[in-house]
Amino acid sequence: MVSDNTKIGTGLMFLGFTFLFLGIIFLFDSTLLALGDVLFLTGLTLTIGASRTVRFFSRKDRIRGIIAFFGGVAMVLFRRPVIGMTMQIYGLVYLFGQFFPIAAASLKDVPVVGSVFRHPSVERFFSSFGAGGSGDRRAPV
Repeated sequence: MVSDNTKIGTGLMFLGFTFLFLGIIFLFDSTLLALGDVLFLTGLTLTIGASRTVRFFSRKDRIRGIIAFFGGVAMVLFRRPVIGMTMQIYGLVYLFGQFFPIAAASLKDVPVVGSVFRHPSVERFFSSFGAGGSGDRRAPV
């Protein structure tokens, strides 16, 4: 059973990605991108918990992704959205590659977008991230 915090956190992460997408569509609008960053980080904290979030962002083996991600957030806040988003995308893939299938599995239960995430081609796409197709996936924290 999924807790309410996890459901709310997954929804906030989805909203964060939505605002990030809109910020890119509207020619790298730094306000939408900054809002997307805040919603994504809040959703991540609610989904996996505050202590796990701190532990995740303080791991030495992922320092390159951590610096790239938070450097990208800072660049967006300093009104350099193209450089910031490039850094964030690199950091996201480096940090959260194993987490994408877990988030997709959580989004399958959301009423409107759940049918999209249950589609076989979308499931195959998200299963390509992380542990290489094995069934024992866990969050990278």
